[in-house]
Amino acid sequence: MLFMDDQTKTREILEDEAGRNALRMALPAVVDKPAKFGGALELPIGALATLFRVKESIQAELWERLASIPAKERTEPLPVKPNPDYEGLDVPTASAAISAPTAGRVNATLEIVLGGPSHGNPFTDVELRANFRLGDIELGVGGFYDGDGRYVIRFLPPKTGTWEFRTLSTARSLDGHAGTITVEASSAHGPVRVAETFHFAYDNGEVYRPVGTTLYAWTHQSQELQEQTLSTLAKSAFTKVRMCVFPKAFIFNDNEPELYPFDRDGDNWDSTRFNPAYFRHLEKRIRDLDDLGIQADVILFHPYDRWGFQDLGKAADDRYVRYVVRRLAALPNVWWSLANEYDFMTTKRREDWERFAQIVTDEDHADHLLSIHNGTRMYDYSAEWVTHCSIQKVDYYKTAEQVTDMREQWGKPVVLDEIGYEGDLEYEWGSLSAVEVVRRAWETTLRGGYYTHGETYYDDNDVLWWAKGGKLVGQSAERIAFLDRLIGESPTGRLEPILRMSPTPIGGIEGQYEIHYQGYSQQRFQTVDIPDAHTAKVDLIDTWAMTIETLPGTFSGGQRIEMPVRPYMAHRLRIEAAAS
Repeated sequence: MLFMDDQTKTREILEDEAGRNALRMALPAVVDKPAKFGGALELPIGALATLFRVKESIQAELWERLASIPAKERTEPLPVKPNPDYEGLDVPTASAAISAPTAGRVNATLEIVLGGPSHGNPFTDVELRANFRLGDIELGVGGFYDGDGRYVIRFLPPKTGTWEFRTLSTARSLDGHAGTITVEASSAHGPVRVAETFHFAYDNGEVYRPVGTTLYAWTHQSQELQEQTLSTLAKSAFTKVRMCVFPKAFIFNDNEPELYPFDRDGDNWDSTRFNPAYFRHLEKRIRDLDDLGIQADVILFHPYDRWGFQDLGKAADDRYVRYVVRRLAALPNVWWSLANEYDFMTTKRREDWERFAQIVTDEDHADHLLSIHNGTRMYDYSAEWVTHCSIQKVDYYKTAEQVTDMREQWGKPVVLDEIGYEGDLEYEWGSLSAVEVVRRAWETTLRGGYYTHGETYYDDNDVLWWAKGGKLVGQSAERIAFLDRLIGESPTGRLEPILRMSPTPIGGIEGQYEIHYQGYSQQRFQTVDIPDAHTAKVDLIDTWAMTIETLPGTFSGGQRIEMPVRPYMAHRLRIEAAAS
């Protein structure tokens, strides 16, 4: 029997007399005036309790009471196993037509295509894999059915050499194909990896800085709007886009997409049959981003759903994750995010996220970055599979200020993927001024983290950048580009937090390249801190006006520099050993 817990939907608890009695001690207003809370009743009770700052001791008592209350039983569809008798013994092995390259390049996608059977349901009846071997290296790569008798295996070769491959399949005609592919060196960056504990680099070692933006549902819009989005991105400094696989249903997101991920079975989705056209389109857009030098942070699940995609059952979830990863893992510019706001989903538990992570890591031969994003309740980012922290603001007033502590806590890169959006909506998350977004970007960066931009200005046609793309109308994006340029001028192309007795953040390379940010303080002068026997050139930086003024001469420790008495200023020290 299932029992209620912190992930149970609040509305479900209210529908149960024992649930209401338990909830009254923690959130009496929700019990007495539920209509006041509207759509928030669709949230898990744990998210709601955190949102309304219920004391931890009271939360613990609530979870204890809920644990004795039966939850609604769910009928879970059973997993569908591949059919070992899909093709009879009269079908020769390795008899399907195959198109395989004989040559390729490191970190460039290779594709093996087989023309095979299409009877029954090839999405579930047929299992197809290939083993790729180079010396002692062996990589297993899952294949997928692309419709119309077309089977595909995609491989992203990580090293030069002559790779041998052999296919394995439950369909005899697809089983036992073998060949070799000679892979040569290339200038391709390859996937992004974690570097130096808290940072990122491409597979070829080149520094990568995630300058992110948010475009949740951009691939589900009209072709014209998608092309406009790409045109805008091409002129921006963004190097990462957060985007959902599933379409999104939320405020300003009422349009129906042209394509859906599954075939329909009457009024229901047939989760055993994927729509290849849907995924081909998704792949095209991810490749379009790659052409612009932009990483696709692919979000596998989210709670904003009117189609039922988040509630298909465990077997369907697993099948979907496996299919998506097999299709996309050989694309070099992919990141995986298991969820946007995982804790707002009432149909998933911690064991589900851990299972999805295992599927992703098992199926992704290219080892792309992998994380999960929170709503109100932080995930345990110490999990071995988590490569970096993908965090929503944890406090309305302070999140960027906690980045250094988060780095220390998790020992991994910290990306504030939702620091709040520049916009003018009625919601606190979508009504930040451009000045505040830029301040948060600076605070995050100098404290050793990374951030993701978003823009939510009201539009009569409901075309808001954060969901649908189009054009940027705000003022923060160009100032974020200015900040990234300054980081790029660092000798390492990165900034480390410099922990010095200072009320405002300092970042850079201590004693070599330092940026001191004053935030909302306005100062008439600053006393520079420069090591003995060194001098520095000093640049005054107006982070809003995007100007850099180099002060005449050089400075040594203890000297005073004049400041313009306005907020959001910074100064940069370019330090060198003094001439003897």
